[in-house]
Amino acid sequence: MGVALGSGLMAPVSAAESTTITGVVLGVGANETQRIVTWYSSADTAQKIQLAPTAEIVNGEFPASAVSFEAVGGANTSTTGFNRHATISNLRENTAYSYRVGAEGNWSPAYAFKTQDFEGDYNFLFFGDPQIGSSGDVAKDQAGWAETLKVATTANPDTELLVSAGDHVESANNEAQWDAYLSPEQLRQYPTAATIGNHDVGGKAWEQHHFTPNTDRSAQYYTGDQATRSGGDYWYIYKDVLFIDLNSNSYVNPTDGSAGGDAAHVAYVTDVVKKHGSEAKWKVLVYHHSIYSAASHATDADNKIRRKDFTTAFSELGIDMVLQGHDHVYTRSYSIKNGQKENPAEKPGAADVFPGPGGVIYVTANSASGSKYYDIKKPDNTGTGVEGLGPDPLNPNNYWFNSVQNQEHVRSYVKVQVKADKLVLQNIRSGTCAAPNAAVEKGLSCTNTAEGQPVGSIVDNTTIHPYHADGQAIQVNVPNPAPGEFGWTIDGYNGLVDLGTAQERNGTYFQANGKINPILVSDSRRSLAPWSISANVGDFQDADKKFSGSYLGWNPYVLDGGAGAEAGAAVLSSYDDQGKGLSVSSGLAAAVQGHPRGGAKLGADLDLKIPDSIAKGNYRTTLTITALSS
Repeated sequence: MGVALGSGLMAPVSAAESTTITGVVLGVGANETQRIVTWYSSADTAQKIQLAPTAEIVNGEFPASAVSFEAVGGANTSTTGFNRHATISNLRENTAYSYRVGAEGNWSPAYAFKTQDFEGDYNFLFFGDPQIGSSGDVAKDQAGWAETLKVATTANPDTELLVSAGDHVESANNEAQWDAYLSPEQLRQYPTAATIGNHDVGGKAWEQHHFTPNTDRSAQYYTGDQATRSGGDYWYIYKDVLFIDLNSNSYVNPTDGSAGGDAAHVAYVTDVVKKHGSEAKWKVLVYHHSIYSAASHATDADNKIRRKDFTTAFSELGIDMVLQGHDHVYTRSYSIKNGQKENPAEKPGAADVFPGPGGVIYVTANSASGSKYYDIKKPDNTGTGVEGLGPDPLNPNNYWFNSVQNQEHVRSYVKVQVKADKLVLQNIRSGTCAAPNAAVEKGLSCTNTAEGQPVGSIVDNTTIHPYHADGQAIQVNVPNPAPGEFGWTIDGYNGLVDLGTAQERNGTYFQANGKINPILVSDSRRSLAPWSISANVGDFQDADKKFSGSYLGWNPYVLDGGAGAEAGAAVLSSYDDQGKGLSVSSGLAAAVQGHPRGGAKLGADLDLKIPDSIAKGNYRTTLTITALSS
């Protein structure tokens, strides 16, 4: 049932020396109330972020009430100059902000972003390898990348995160390529969650341009010399999603026999899920090397290793979705459990997917810039084992693990809508065969038609419905007390119970009502032994906020009589009688010895009453149903 720290500053130069600020990036923070901003500086001066609500800025001047966040950093290793980062904290929801970096008398231009509601539905955008410079023409690659960001954010202006699949540039320490990658203004307007790819890992520029939250920079999460290469694993929670981002470049154990690579990543994910998994409704992993792709890298030996190392652990940890890049092609897997297709009957390209416990959807994003595409390869005769690359019995042109495969040699991006009880996944065209599309401009064929498959058209669209175990999910959104109104909707898919909109009563409490999903009882035993159905709930919880399940009461009834069913007694919300409500087991219905055989349909009206001191949130609990019989 469901209702930052970097190295210390070096000795500062003279304040009179002018400092040039470049490469400003708005990064994701540890949660929706934070942002981490990273930038380059030509001089080693003390610097900071200055922040104010945009409405308070007059004629471009930040008000005296603007808040500051001190920056830290060090000398660049990949180029001249220095890097800085600082964390913005205590952001308010539904607020437009402006910020600038630097110091008094030497500020960067002002940039703007807007926070959304910190509760409820939202969407984020996932981008495959821009790999600026891989076509041999940085300007063309930059143009394609910029156009994809423009198309994606214009179509989704309220998107809340930009998530990358890695390979931002062709050469790890090429700052001209980094400048091209960082040139779009959207990277200063929307928080970006950066992933490290194999083309990014070879130097420290990736780390210097992207300071990430909750990052473990231990040696086992790097590949090669930690002093000269980028790496690390990190996590963050954004609203109802726990994101975990891995450096999949590190996948083998060190030569000294110590735990590292994939084993270390699995241990990291396990630890994060154990400590923070209960704080979110969804768990999404992001890393670069796609283990269920369909193009040039599908047969790579290292990806076969990852498929053995990762898939069972991800299923056991309850991961919902894995987002990947590397292969410059779009794929969406079937629901995969322990390295095998979970449901052999799941149809290719299904518009609705219902993973069971342990089912994971793996997604590979195509090129967001058009700098490079890889063509789909044909399956082989190695079968459908964990390492196998055989055909799908339902669609022999695809690999056995992929529900959808697509390569048209056009730019695209992935949109993920996070809803109360489902994830909606779409792969969307951000270009056609026409420029900017560097690989096609340089002679690669293209199968897209602008008339039939224009910019903004959808390649793949599916809804992923989660598994709610044997209980019934009930969810309620609690609004702030009046004045004002907070509305919410609950999608009834897959057992989620809709309590309606909570209403404030007498200025002292909130009330929401609904009905449980009917329960069918069938008893054909000749012994005619007694039976009973009872249920209870735990606390309603939203991350670290909660309120007692005792506030939920019910009034059971028999919808269709049979099997001797007699409804249980009504249970009041503890708000009415200071009792324990449904926090303790309460009878829904029962039958005595000698009852007739047959079936019954049981129902109950739910009554939730909570004080208006309960914090605003999107709360959920589980109704545990117990059946007893002699």
